Amino acid sequence: MQVFIMVAGVFTGAHVWQETAERLVAAGSAAHAVPLTGLDPARPATSAHVGLETHIEDVIAAIDAVDATTGQEIVLVGHDYGIHPVLGAADRRAERVARVVYLDSGMPQNGVPPLAAVPDQALRAQLAERAEAGEREGVLAPPGLDEWGRWGSTAGVGEAALERLTALAAPQPLGTLFQPLRLTGAVAAVPVTGVLCARNGARIDLVQRLVDFGDPALAVLTEPQVTFFELPTGHWPMLSCPDALAEVLLRAGAGEGHHLRPVGDDAPAPAHLRPFPLDVPELPRDRQGHVDLYVPDGDGPRPAVIFVHGGPVPVGARPSPREWPTLVGYARLAAAEGMVGVTLDHRLHDVADYDRAAADIAAAVELVRSDARVDSDRIALWFFSGGGLLTTDWLARPPAWLRCLAASYPILAPLPAWGMAGSRFHPARAVGQAGSLPVVLLRAGREAPEIAATVDAFVRATKECAARLELVDVPNGHHGFETIDPPEETRPALERAMRSVVAHLTG
Repeated sequence: MQVFIMVAGVFTGAHVWQETAERLVAAGSAAHAVPLTGLDPARPATSAHVGLETHIEDVIAAIDAVDATTGQEIVLVGHDYGIHPVLGAADRRAERVARVVYLDSGMPQNGVPPLAAVPDQALRAQLAERAEAGEREGVLAPPGLDEWGRWGSTAGVGEAALERLTALAAPQPLGTLFQPLRLTGAVAAVPVTGVLCARNGARIDLVQRLVDFGDPALAVLTEPQVTFFELPTGHWPMLSCPDALAEVLLRAGAGEGHHLRPVGDDAPAPAHLRPFPLDVPELPRDRQGHVDLYVPDGDGPRPAVIFVHGGPVPVGARPSPREWPTLVGYARLAAAEGMVGVTLDHRLHDVADYDRAAADIAAAVELVRSDARVDSDRIALWFFSGGGLLTTDWLARPPAWLRCLAASYPILAPLPAWGMAGSRFHPARAVGQAGSLPVVLLRAGREAPEIAATVDAFVRATKECAARLELVDVPNGHHGFETIDPPEETRPALERAMRSVVAHLTG
């Protein structure tokens, strides 16, 4: 028999688990939702200070309440902030815990406070200032009815459930966010399952891509004791789909789930390292700092197409993006058309890095424009995937020398879990200031719904302004279609898009 011990996220109490717990019990398991001190009416604070350690002790007490002589397997489930006390407790009771389930949560590390996992970047910065100023007591007020989106997507949560969530929300003690998580390492031996909520921007295929980038820190996710599930809902599956969540938890407890593919000599090449689908000349690169130029033979200066990779890409990714076959292929394709093709590396390693990535791109553009082989008045910028948000500055203030902007399967508005609601990086809002700038958009017909929604919003916005949008559809294409889908599906779109960009540069 399994005992599920479930810990909720910020501002919430044991009440959010009611329906999920009922399903688990009906299936023959035991379920216990932990009331956290200072957050749940069942466990009021008995002192002025409530910290992460307080909540770790709450979870330890729940573990110790399970009779160790019965042979019951304990599965700890941590949602959102709840994964921090879950990991702290599992680290101290590793021999009692059969599995830890990360429910749409981050991967906390030893010595890092839960504040680092607050999704809203502006709020996180404000709280960090308070912590640095020594204001470590007090509480954070819970969200209003229309503010839960700052903490994650509410997709699938009905109006009545959201109203109840708001009515029962409690202030979050700041000590629970500021106090670092302390781990001895014992929890590393406990099997884990990640349950990702797709409507919140987390998908198994995206995690696989992060692993494929080759960052050694993510290799742990491919170990046999690690499994994954995905739910097509927002950040609160216990409210939006308790039946499906209960089924997934039961399967996780049984050791089921998707296993990520490890990176290694025996593994197939990951998508971003597969060959470019078009035949392009083997033109050598000219490396200058964080920029590579592919310059065709003949007299110059020539127009340039600068290809901007997506992300976030882990710091340890090898090879770096400017060497990926797809980007090199695009750059050489541009060179075959008589343009200077350019790839670059920028520092988009986390969703909080868009400002510095934008600065890196601006610096790269100036480096390229200053090259004697480049016509500085004829530049095109071409963005990919998560780099789509980086189109914002160029749409909002397009310089005269920017003759065209292109984007392949871009993300054109911050995804819910990125905590960027107040960010300037919002292309759908910026395109109204783009004037008559030509925009070539390659759209994947089988794009993830949450990304497709950002593209649809951008397309609608272009219809209300002067921007000249050309849509190049790949009807059966997936995100990253160049190396994922059959070449016959992608070649016509790539060739058409490149012809359009070249025409805008040379016309």
